Amino acid sequence: MTSMPAPPKAPPKPTWDPRTPQLPFPWLRPTIRIRLTLLYGGMFLIAGIMLLSIIYLLAAQAISTGNQPPFKIVSATGLIKVASTTCSGLTAESGLTQFNSAVSACIDHQRQAALDDLLSRSLLALLGLAVIAFAFGYAMAGRVLSPLGRITRTARAVAGSDLSRRIELDGPDDELKELADTFDDMLERLQRAFTAQQRFVGNASHELRTPLAINRTLLEVHLSDPGAPVELQQLGRTLLATNERSEQLVEGLLLLARSDNQIVERRPVDLAEVAEQAVDQVHAEAAAKGVTIRGEQKTAVVQGNGVLLERIALNLVQNAVRYNVPEGGWVEVTTDVRHGQAVLVVSNTGPVVPAYEIDNLFEPFRRLRTERTGSDKGVGLGLSIVRSVARAHGGHIVAEPREGGGLVMRVTFPV
Repeated sequence: MTSMPAPPKAPPKPTWDPRTPQLPFPWLRPTIRIRLTLLYGGMFLIAGIMLLSIIYLLAAQAISTGNQPPFKIVSATGLIKVASTTCSGLTAESGLTQFNSAVSACIDHQRQAALDDLLSRSLLALLGLAVIAFAFGYAMAGRVLSPLGRITRTARAVAGSDLSRRIELDGPDDELKELADTFDDMLERLQRAFTAQQRFVGNASHELRTPLAINRTLLEVHLSDPGAPVELQQLGRTLLATNERSEQLVEGLLLLARSDNQIVERRPVDLAEVAEQAVDQVHAEAAAKGVTIRGEQKTAVVQGNGVLLERIALNLVQNAVRYNVPEGGWVEVTTDVRHGQAVLVVSNTGPVVPAYEIDNLFEPFRRLRTERTGSDKGVGLGLSIVRSVARAHGGHIVAEPREGGGLVMRVTFPV
């Protein structure tokens, strides 16, 4: 007998960290205001240094050392008596040559002292003006960039699903006002598009659910007839399963469309309770497939919608159970608070998942090496809904291939 080939090993886990590194000092973040301040202050400082150098050179040239004093004594009768408190070389009684040399040295000393005093006072003045220039530049940069702050606050409000906000910037018709007007026009179009989408979702909810509910009722009535032929009952059960799949598809599409927006009404929700409820709902299916569910659920409270968060846990646990090994499989569900974030982790045994297939799993109607239709394990929207709901709560989901087969799904939320 030929031996069965060994199953392929899972590719190595990625070593890079997808999270953006945080700066140790957030106030040192190179914002546009800081850069404009440094640019303005730096230009002023360079211009001041150049001006100070020119003034110093001109002053040094005007009173350059080494020039002869404007006067000298060419003749004298007897000794010259001089008294000076600044020129130590002038003694009380000096000869003519000695006196002229002392006067020249004293004048050179006074010139150098004057230049040194000019340089020190000029440097102090430059330092004070540089501080004033940086403060003035910071204030002016804030005033010039205040429209950008207004645009940022409006964009942040829009990110919270408040599409009715507008910038409505007044002032001169410059580049910033043009940017604000363009942003307002974009918000107007987005609001119309989202309003049309919500209207479509409401209409689709009614138009699609009603006929499916009618079909399910009719099929259940016919299947409840004990005198119906076996072939008809088999056909009815097949149609009922197809109808149920269509209902799941409609519900998944509607939930996916609604969860793409931010959650406006938030309440404290414990991820541990959400995970326990999901495990309870999937416990029977897991027992039927021989899959063991384990893991410790620690308290991790987040602000969000409890129904949508429960759907995240339920979809992840259901996928972990359904896409598992035939025998001896397990699913581990844990919740905890790590590094200031609430974390829900669902790990499972299962087939080997290549790393390049991870991103495709989150696309609608995509499954691992299966067709878009023809699978009885779901409608292909589970992970898409999980990602949309996580984003709506300000969180994100990361999937990693597990060594030996299976996946590790990690969902993080801000607390």
